[in-house]
Amino acid sequence: MRYLVKEQECGYLLKNGVLEKLLFAGKYHLPSWMGYELKIVAMTGKVDTQDLPVSILMKRPEFAARVMRVQIPDDCIGIHTVNGVYKQVLIEGEALYWNVYETNEVRLVNVTGTRITEDQVPLMYQNLLPARMYKKIVIGAGETGLLYIDGQYTERLSTGIYSYWIYAHEVTCKIFNLKVQQLEISGQEILTSDKVGIRLNILCSYKITDPCALVQMTESSGKLLYTKIQLLAREYVGQYRLDELLAQKEAISKCLSQQMKALQAEYCVEILDVGIKDIILPGEIRDIMNTVLVAEKKAQANVIMRREEVASTRSLLNTAKMMEENQILYRLKELEYLERICDKVGSISVNGAGNILEQLAGLTLPKESKAS
Repeated sequence: MRYLVKEQECGYLLKNGVLEKLLFAGKYHLPSWMGYELKIVAMTGKVDTQDLPVSILMKRPEFAARVMRVQIPDDCIGIHTVNGVYKQVLIEGEALYWNVYETNEVRLVNVTGTRITEDQVPLMYQNLLPARMYKKIVIGAGETGLLYIDGQYTERLSTGIYSYWIYAHEVTCKIFNLKVQQLEISGQEILTSDKVGIRLNILCSYKITDPCALVQMTESSGKLLYTKIQLLAREYVGQYRLDELLAQKEAISKCLSQQMKALQAEYCVEILDVGIKDIILPGEIRDIMNTVLVAEKKAQANVIMRREEVASTRSLLNTAKMMEENQILYRLKELEYLERICDKVGSISVNGAGNILEQLAGLTLPKESKAS
């Protein structure tokens, strides 16, 4: 049987299933009746052993000189490069690569440590590592992280990207937001001193100052602050009547803020502000207050109307006195009324008898009055 082995190939020559030797580029005629068989494989990439034992192949000098044998211990991984370019991460126990037309290199990296350094695995390749072998921690802007290895606190991490081996260690990280945070306490039902049930919406602005101490106290600073503000509001607001509460809303907010700031070191935070956002009244109380408000506004409107009427009457009285004392002013007033009437009427007939104002007034009287 004729075989053609190309330049980049080699053949495993078997006789009756036993490896005889390796054949390289060329033409071969092998009688199959004598039990010969040639298995041709490419001499690039990973070695295709054609199910032949590696130990038998490695005994052949012509084979061993052309391949790279990699044996990766259980506590290591291999960084595989081809012609100096990253190819893959190897985690299997053993592998063979041809080193004929390309240069294969494998660098072993021990994974029993903790921090993955740039010297071990370049940052650009770290994302290509098997996820079960490492943990990636990302600390964003305005955040900090508390690193724990095997349950023991190790260090505090600042903003950045960190990678740790988890093959032989348990790695955890608690991330805290150091930016200003807002806590909203909504719908807190409180009974005032005059037995009126109201609901309060309270806002609290704060930021974490000591995460190391905070983690020893609680998992969430927000829960602690929520409970404390809730209790202070119930204790403080319950001392006031409803009308006093509505009138002193800002003063109560200031008092709550001062009391919380006095406790901020205990809670490992900095309290920036605490204030009452809304006071929600029961429906019947709200209707009563709306009625009272409408009545007050109507009363104010009536007072203003009476004040204006008095001022208008006083002005008319002053004008009448001036006209009585000054005949020229009286005549000017006549002319002013005459001008107004002429603007409204097409034509007016006036005789020479009597006062002109009396005649003009007579024009406006009803017919019944004139007849009488």
